[in-house]
Amino acid sequence: MRIFVAGATGAVGRHLVPMLVGKGHEVVGSTRNPAKADILRRIGAEPIVADGLDAAGLRAAVMSASPEVVIHEMTDLAAATDLRHFDRAFARTNELRTQGTDILLAAAREAGARRFIAQSFCGWTFSRTGGAVKTETDELDPHPPEELRRTLEAIQYLERTVKASTAPEGIVLRYGFFYGAETGTLSPAMLDQLWRRRVPLIGDGGGVWSFINTEDAASATMAAIERGLPGSVYNIVDDDPAPVREWLPALAELLGAKPPFHVPAWLGRLLAGEHMVAMMTQVRGASNAKARRELGWQPAHPSWRPGFAELAKLSGVHRSAA
Repeated sequence: MRIFVAGATGAVGRHLVPMLVGKGHEVVGSTRNPAKADILRRIGAEPIVADGLDAAGLRAAVMSASPEVVIHEMTDLAAATDLRHFDRAFARTNELRTQGTDILLAAAREAGARRFIAQSFCGWTFSRTGGAVKTETDELDPHPPEELRRTLEAIQYLERTVKASTAPEGIVLRYGFFYGAETGTLSPAMLDQLWRRRVPLIGDGGGVWSFINTEDAASATMAAIERGLPGSVYNIVDDDPAPVREWLPALAELLGAKPPFHVPAWLGRLLAGEHMVAMMTQVRGASNAKARRELGWQPAHPSWRPGFAELAKLSGVHRSAA
């Protein structure tokens, strides 16, 4: 098939494109950075430079590609480092999830694409009541902390818009917290903060996080192309949701960092904000049972525990805690 990947050099796209090419698909990949066009050529895609918020430019890119499938992986997560001011850090990603989704979906429809797959997120989005692990039928947080509100609204907009599309058929993939080489939880910025002990364990650390290796996120996207049901949402996470009090000290130890400081919730509110206290103490994890059942997918990295360790070793990021 001819497949258009928007955001082809991002955390998922850089794994997804070579997987698609390896399966014999013709891939057109977009990036807004001209310097990354050669990366796409080297991994077998036809590169197109286009900004996800430039309606005319993105429409022209999709129309020229004439794809059967369009995959929306557009975010600006690399710029989201100041989590104290969360909505500000995610402002462009929120635009890509709203305005960018509208632009890309309209272009896919005009180009005659039959399937549209979009990246969403389930790391902290579920209601903070009830069980520790949520499914796709559980409600999203009806009362998120103020700093998370606009970001959650953008996620909900993307999901409503894509699920409602029938031409092309819309499918939503809710990825968990990313980790990969120099990506997400193992990004240079996060590692530096851990080494400097600037990521404290707040309160009881009972917030449950679900992770996904970026290669597994790409393989789930591959499965959704062939087996995803129209109008469906899938949680794409590993098998091992874990409370912060487990994974944060474990990651620090793998990196050779000293254990994170522990601070009470009231102090965490002053230092980091109500939203970070919620992430550390209240958020819920996600179940991947539906993706396993309907997509025939299973993560090659079923737990973050060996997954973190493997990448830490490969990346050579261990430091002495002395």
